[in-house]
Amino acid sequence: MKHQILLVTTAIAFILTACNSSKKNDVATIGFVDAFEDATIAKARTGFTDALKKNGFSEDQKNVKIIYNNAQGSLPTLTQIVNAFVGQKVDVLATCTTLSTITAIQKTKTIPIFQMVSPTPALMKAVDASGKAPVNLFGTEEDLAYIDTSFSIIPKLIKPKSGKLVVGMIYNQSEPQSVDAMNRIKGLADKLNITLTSIPVNTSADAQMVTQSLLTKNLDAFFANPDNTVFASFETILKNCDQKHVPIFTSEAGLVERGALVAFGADIYQWGYQSGLQAAQYLKTHQTEGLKLEMVKVRKRVYNVQTAKKYNITVPANFEPVK
Repeated sequence: MKHQILLVTTAIAFILTACNSSKKNDVATIGFVDAFEDATIAKARTGFTDALKKNGFSEDQKNVKIIYNNAQGSLPTLTQIVNAFVGQKVDVLATCTTLSTITAIQKTKTIPIFQMVSPTPALMKAVDASGKAPVNLFGTEEDLAYIDTSFSIIPKLIKPKSGKLVVGMIYNQSEPQSVDAMNRIKGLADKLNITLTSIPVNTSADAQMVTQSLLTKNLDAFFANPDNTVFASFETILKNCDQKHVPIFTSEAGLVERGALVAFGADIYQWGYQSGLQAAQYLKTHQTEGLKLEMVKVRKRVYNVQTAKKYNITVPANFEPVK
């Protein structure tokens, strides 16, 4: 515990020092907030900084200071990071994944927030009584419509072991968009004559136990729901599913590189890049006029070559191979 407190204190002290230094030099400061550590999600940050650099903003040119902090899955740490950035009045907040975005919009109504790997404000339960999003929220959003395509391909590629097709999934009951996604998939499963078996999970530490419990239900396939817990624990989920010879379908293209069979979903790098373009526009003009939340523009149909061979599955030609 003492070690954790020291890490948090050190991180916050670094934020304060860096922010003060950049303000003295009159250099625009971006506070980049990541909710947790994940190889797939990290691509959004790379895309964001690449978009800035292409538009003339980089630390090499000394015209912007990007202060990066990762909460490592800790909500208290995430809150402290955002509070520190807001307290020092950074010029821009960049938020990666839903929890970062929600925390930021709760803490400031004035600093422009450029979100990525986050859903629509409505799905985050972040709209006012009239349905309007926070006025300082920009960047790139995603809705749940794309999930239909990802889930609907399951009965086209998988035959049930016996009778009705059975698909399992876990979902984080504390993440609004994860619950909404689960409810949407449940309705879709009914239409496709699929038995959906779902179990809630609170943290990535519970993923193995919950996944193993699901796999006792004679699953034909597993659907990786788009939430932080699934991202953070995907290798654990994959290992257990592979042991039971259960292929994983997903709506997240990045998870296919990590072993899922197929996906139709947002390109995480391009998601960050799209938000970075907006942030660059703001840095050029220091005005938010003309900026608004945009829907993800780049989605991919991808499949994992090795996984397809393992399960002897022929994937449609319009899916791009990875690995």
